[in-house]
Amino acid sequence: MAVFSYAANGADDTTDRRIPVTVLTGFLGAGKTTLLNAALSEISAGKVAVIMNEFGEAGLDHDLIESVEDEIVLMQSGCLCCSIRGDLSGTIASLVERRDDGSLRFERIIIETTGLANPSPILQTLLVDPELARTTRMDGLITVVDAANGPATLDAQFEAVSQVAMADLILLSKTDLVTPTAADAFENRLSGLNPTAQIERPIDGRFKLEKLWGRSGLRKNIEPKDVIAWTTPDSPPELAPLNNLSSISKPKLSPLVMSPHDVRISSASIVLDAPLKDVAFDLWLDTLIALRGPDILRVKGIVFLEGVETPFVFHGVQHIFDPPVSMKNWNGGDHRSRIVVIARDLNRPELQRSLDMLRAHQPEIATKEEVFPNHD
Repeated sequence: MAVFSYAANGADDTTDRRIPVTVLTGFLGAGKTTLLNAALSEISAGKVAVIMNEFGEAGLDHDLIESVEDEIVLMQSGCLCCSIRGDLSGTIASLVERRDDGSLRFERIIIETTGLANPSPILQTLLVDPELARTTRMDGLITVVDAANGPATLDAQFEAVSQVAMADLILLSKTDLVTPTAADAFENRLSGLNPTAQIERPIDGRFKLEKLWGRSGLRKNIEPKDVIAWTTPDSPPELAPLNNLSSISKPKLSPLVMSPHDVRISSASIVLDAPLKDVAFDLWLDTLIALRGPDILRVKGIVFLEGVETPFVFHGVQHIFDPPVSMKNWNGGDHRSRIVVIARDLNRPELQRSLDMLRAHQPEIATKEEVFPNHD
């Protein structure tokens, strides 16, 4: 059974009216609250609804608070906050209902997780709940990592490693508290865990908050170069031939920063020049998910199928997948599929055999692949 279906011709609706949802995660003390307070006082995102587990943990800047009513904290900026009372689905549904009836105003939602949270259930909730799938869309997963305490945290807590491996954007905080050499080494370690995530160092006001938004590649009318960047390490800015992935296959890390937790994360990328048969792609994806679904942190990519002029962008967490998005604005002669798998406890030979299923359907000269684990 295929994980999802495709449509060569569909309604050309280029307007996505669903509410964008950003998940903000990171371990305790990494700086999520500082980032959240900044986001609530900044205008690039419009009015924001923030969902968190407890107000007490959030440490919201009380100078920004205007009033409190019915478990809703209204900010002077017009943004609002609420805590999860029961399940996440019910909390979001309640906010959306009040937005629709005009009692609340907001343009996007930020979900701040607790420090120990695995973000997978949140991403899956947005997809498996029919009402949320209709009214919201995932806009990006942002992970804040502390440069001073982060290495020890990754060594001690596998949840922190998962937060890094699943991120669309990694914010490396507190780099002013460590030497440039240590910051660079830690950033290299983060790149080894998640080669396709953009890493920023938001210190001294040099980070533009608008970079927080639009991190997912599953957006209607997204530019082709942005989708390529979402799926390709060191992606070039234009639709030029891809950089050789072997240059980042093994980050140059000191043995002092390696951890057994890092070794559990593997990533693999494959580039296919010729369009795939839809049955071949579905068989590969079904087999991968059936055998190791719980260990798949993320799988994403751009895929060209035989008989379909434009590519599809797809994304999944474990066995749950977003509906694929047809890139109707794709142009030019680039018809290469690009697929990235980030997995836990999935050893190199298993990833290799999985990718061989796809390679078997391609001319030998048309395939380039690279497994880039963070260990030998």
